[in-house]
Amino acid sequence: MADHLLEVRNLSVEFHTAMGVVKAVRNISYHLDRGETLAILGESGSGKSVSSSAIMNLIDMPPGRISSGEILLDGVDLLKMPAPERREVNGRRIAMIFQDPLSHLNPVYTVGWQIREALTTHGANAATARAEALRLLTRVGIPDPERALDKYPHEFSGGQRQRVMIAMALALRPDLLIADEPTTALDVTVQAEVLALLEELQQETGMAVLIITHDLGVVAEIADRVVVMEKGELVEAGTVREVYKNPQHPYTKKLIAAAPGKGEMHVPVARSEPVLSVRDVRKRYGAFEALKGVSFDLMPGGTIAVVGESGSGKSTLARILLRLDEPDGGSALWKGRDLFTMSPAELYKLRRDLQMVFQDPTQSLNPRMTVYQLISEAWVIHPDILPKPRWRERVAELLVQVGLAPDHMGRYPHQFSGGQRQRIAIARALALEPQLIICDEAVSALDVSVQAQVIALLDKLRREMGIAFIFIAHDLPVVRDFADHVLVMQKGNVVELGTVREVFEAPRQDYTRTLLAAGLDPDPDVQAVHRAARLQRVS
Repeated sequence: MADHLLEVRNLSVEFHTAMGVVKAVRNISYHLDRGETLAILGESGSGKSVSSSAIMNLIDMPPGRISSGEILLDGVDLLKMPAPERREVNGRRIAMIFQDPLSHLNPVYTVGWQIREALTTHGANAATARAEALRLLTRVGIPDPERALDKYPHEFSGGQRQRVMIAMALALRPDLLIADEPTTALDVTVQAEVLALLEELQQETGMAVLIITHDLGVVAEIADRVVVMEKGELVEAGTVREVYKNPQHPYTKKLIAAAPGKGEMHVPVARSEPVLSVRDVRKRYGAFEALKGVSFDLMPGGTIAVVGESGSGKSTLARILLRLDEPDGGSALWKGRDLFTMSPAELYKLRRDLQMVFQDPTQSLNPRMTVYQLISEAWVIHPDILPKPRWRERVAELLVQVGLAPDHMGRYPHQFSGGQRQRIAIARALALEPQLIICDEAVSALDVSVQAQVIALLDKLRREMGIAFIFIAHDLPVVRDFADHVLVMQKGNVVELGTVREVFEAPRQDYTRTLLAAGLDPDPDVQAVHRAARLQRVS
């Protein structure tokens, strides 16, 4: 019998592009045993997702090519296995949870059909497949699983879609589960639930878990061992505690140093005449009340973070303040003028002062436009900002500011990772030099070092240019480092509002305390204490 369930030996993967050969993975080796959780930690472009795609045989060849190495499952090399045998391995012995379930679930089929398909493809009859699909949805915590079988992916929340993906992956009871950034876009409470679910299922089935992440908190919460990748190379490996407490490689040290939530809390800007005064804002969609009387003030150069779970009304509030949706009541005074009563012509003039960075850059960036066109489009609409001969130079400056290279301006959005696309969206918002930027989960998909870089950039703009921010986020350590006030929302209501120090150190509401308790700490010792306290509260 093989020593390890999975063993990757000297794996190299390259892609042939118009710009030459890109060596995405360079001679990496690691192993994983039954019942163990191994984390692959690294930033966008480090090769962590490519290496896992090689295990699942999901690399497009061409342009990709596995140039060297072995991938051994119970001692058998998957790379030499005939296609029919490899098809039997995928799903039955190795399964995968992808980063964005909405992109990987078929929108025209019900989730019940999609789970049943995995089972019937591998020989189950229709009745058995339906019973197992129902059992799986029940096990992963989907409400009313009988009805959920007949629902489509868009009818579920993000956290529920991820649970459906987990159910599909576990349908054939695999020996190895690969989870590629499974909690990146989830709220802290939902993230904690999904990670706890993975741990429970692992204990029940004895499967091994290979989790790919850029989040040190996720590593501290769930992993036994961690390997660190940079630019396609494996630069460090060890137990989670060894790597965090005694990192050897400069890149690992940089990642740990960039983890948010450890710096000094912001002192709120002095109170003055608010630049934005929101009063009793309400919004209803049919019988559903999305906003139930939201009120707050935002000072010039101030930052108010809006936190809460999915469905709390955070994004609805942002869209209404920008008049992308119309409110049912209330007011929002921008420098004394009500945004909600402005004419289209008045709003057009104001757009340059109010900008938004949306949650999903894949949807907010036009796929037919280059990065240069996306950023310079702002100056086409508002030509008085910058003369055309300076456009290229300014685009290059903005790209450098957000951690990209000037030569990226000729590429299209699909040629970038998710984190890089979000940087492009931030650069586009900065192009108009606005006075208020609404960031809707603007840094949630970014790597820790890039996240720290972008937060530092936004903080610099706030200090030097007096830009105010409404910062919608589920990443509480980032909120702690960046905001000066925090507004906590639940089911359309404001349940708590205070300075960042008041909310983080002396929360008044149980809901706020629950959110804070669900946050993950990158220090495995601290996170172990948090986990023990959480389990004690549950029991």
